[in-house]
Amino acid sequence: MAARNLQRNRVRTVLAVLGVCIGVLAVAVLGIFGNVLALGADDAIGDIGTQVVLSPNADAGVESLSDVDVAEIRRAVGDPAVVPLYTDGAVVAGPAEQRFATVYGVEQPGLAFEAAEGRLPERHRQGAIVGAGLAADLDIGVGDRVEIAGAQTRVVAVLAESQTFSPVAPDDAVFLPESAFAAAGYDQVLVVSETGGEAREAAAAIREDVNAREERVDVFELAAIVDEIDEFFDLLGTFLLGLGGISLVVAGVSILNVMLMSTVERRQEIGVMRAVGVTRHDVLRVLLAEAGLIGAAGAAIGAALTVLLVAALVVSTPAVDAELVLDPTNGYYLLLALGFGVGVGVVSGAYPAWKAANERPVEALRS
Repeated sequence: MAARNLQRNRVRTVLAVLGVCIGVLAVAVLGIFGNVLALGADDAIGDIGTQVVLSPNADAGVESLSDVDVAEIRRAVGDPAVVPLYTDGAVVAGPAEQRFATVYGVEQPGLAFEAAEGRLPERHRQGAIVGAGLAADLDIGVGDRVEIAGAQTRVVAVLAESQTFSPVAPDDAVFLPESAFAAAGYDQVLVVSETGGEAREAAAAIREDVNAREERVDVFELAAIVDEIDEFFDLLGTFLLGLGGISLVVAGVSILNVMLMSTVERRQEIGVMRAVGVTRHDVLRVLLAEAGLIGAAGAAIGAALTVLLVAALVVSTPAVDAELVLDPTNGYYLLLALGFGVGVGVVSGAYPAWKAANERPVEALRS
């Protein structure tokens, strides 16, 4: 009966369905796009949340970190790897090209970095380890000889391209043994954890234990950056959903208008139904079914259009990663939009249905 009633005025019904369809499309597409942006950002920044970078606190007059400081840091953090670094700069020359690069001194590079070519020594005693970007610029590989600040050395490994953002930038750097440096103390200490939570605990332990009496160490906690980025994209996603929700509110008003007009036009019909014994509950159920059908039809069409639109975006835009679009979390926004579409239809039809069901049959028939 509800489906037949909606077919009486097809143009009005189609327009109401179209309003819901647009609202569902807006909510689903904006929600998915916002989620894809967040997933892309997480993928781009990589595992920076697992690192804590420590440096001497110049404001406290500390110019370098000693072996005692490094030992205190190791005791404070526990399981995470602690990698002290000497830092300098020098001209690095390959067979045909040369450029200025950061030079690090490290004893155990394998604790913090991975090799794309060659093998990282357990204890770095000789040779040079070159970052991926520097190796590409100088066109060098494992076994080639490079000149660093006038001294010749052989490349023992080329690092894998870094996927993280950090003050310690390995891609455009070269790593030498600690014996190549004559500095009295370390310039940086890198703490590498398995998870972001472990990194936060390590940073808190360093502030509490190492800096207990004197703030000797500046703590650069990369997990804090990740948290701020996540908060930004959560806010962006909420804002986009709000924009889409406005469209659904407009669609709800459209359904409310359609149902009110429908009940006014069918006032005598509803009066006859009530007079011949149809209960208020049945009248209410029929009119709610009509509103629900409008919402369900619009939601289904909007969801289908969302899938087609997102698929077209993936096909036409190579920069959009299909894996990010197919992430299961995107299905939440599609289901959310579907639920909102049906819900808007039922809620918008509730008042007209209640009003029609509660009208006295004599009053309805009198007109």
